[in-house]
Amino acid sequence: MSEVAMTTDAPTAADPSVPVLEARDVQRHYQISRGLFKPALTLRAVAGASFTLLPGRTLAVVGESGCGKSTLARMMAMIEPPTAGQLTIDGSKVVGADKETLQQLRPKVQMVFQDPYGSLNPRKQVGRILEEPLEINTDLGAKERADAARVMIAKVGLRPEHYNRYPHMFSGGQRQRIAIARALMLRPKVVIADEPVSALDVSIRAQVLNLLMDLQVEYNLAYLFISHDLSVVRHIADDVMVMYLGRPIEQGSKPAIFARPVHPYTQALLAATPSTDPEARSRRLTVKGELPSPIDPPSGCAFHKRCPFATAECSVERPELRPVAGREVACHHAERVLASG
Repeated sequence: MSEVAMTTDAPTAADPSVPVLEARDVQRHYQISRGLFKPALTLRAVAGASFTLLPGRTLAVVGESGCGKSTLARMMAMIEPPTAGQLTIDGSKVVGADKETLQQLRPKVQMVFQDPYGSLNPRKQVGRILEEPLEINTDLGAKERADAARVMIAKVGLRPEHYNRYPHMFSGGQRQRIAIARALMLRPKVVIADEPVSALDVSIRAQVLNLLMDLQVEYNLAYLFISHDLSVVRHIADDVMVMYLGRPIEQGSKPAIFARPVHPYTQALLAATPSTDPEARSRRLTVKGELPSPIDPPSGCAFHKRCPFATAECSVERPELRPVAGREVACHHAERVLASG
C-alpha cells in the first residue's frame, strides 16, 4: 500500500480493549512570578488526572472555565509536558521520551481548536493547509499530497472547488470542517477536540458533531472532547470526566452520570442545562460562590465552600475517587447525596 493510500483509506480495526491514550496522575504546574525578592507562587492548573481512552470511544471532559480542561488537552496533545505523572500514547511513554520518539508520536494525536478561523493560516489556500502536515511528516510527492487533500475535502463534506480557496471565504462551520480535515490528514489515532462547536451557530453544531461521529466510525478514532456544554456532551460522549479545580471529581459512563449524577458539583452542572421540564427545573441544585483560585486552593475538598452537603470533615481531608453507583466519585458523602436525590 502506498503512503497516500495509507493516508486516505480507513484503518484496520485496532484492538478495542487496548488503550491508545493512558494518563496516570498527570499534573501541570506553572510558576507565577511576584516580583523581585518574592518567592514565586505555584499555579496547579491540573493537579492530578487519570483516565484511559480506547479506540472508537469518546471521553468528554467537562467543568467550569478555569477547571483545567484545556490545559489537560494541551498535555495530551504534547503541546505542553506534564509536570508530574505518566502519559502513554499507543503504548509509548511520553514523559522522559527522547526527541525521536516524540516526533513519531505527535502525528498519532491531533487537535481541533475552538476557533476555526484563528487556527487556519489566512494566507494559505485550503489545499495547501491540508497538504502541509503531509509535507512535513511524510515523503509523499506533490501530486500524492494534493490527491490526499482532495480526498479529505470530500470526506468532510466540502466541494472540490474549495481546494483553491482561502479560509476567509468560508463560513464558521465550513472552517471547522477544514480544521477537522487537517487534523485527520496524518491518520491519527486520537483527536483532541477543544470546544470544537462552541463558536458555531446552534444550527450548524449538530452538523459538525454528526460529521465527527461519522469520521470516528470510519477511522476508528478515539476522541478526547473538551466542552462546557452538557447538551453537546450528551450527544457525542461515551464516557464523561467532570473536573473541578484541576482534579476529576466524578467520572464514568455517560448513561450513568446523566441518569443519576452523584457529586453535588455534577448535579449543579446538569441542573444548569436548559430544560423544558418544569419538574426538572424545580429540582435544580444550585451552588454559590466562584471557582477558587488554583494558586490558593481550599484545604480538604476543593468544593466544600460551595457544597450544600459539606461537613467539617470536608474542609480537612481531600476525598479520593472511589467507586459509587457504577462510577468513580471524589466525595466523602456520596451515599448521602444519592439518598437525598
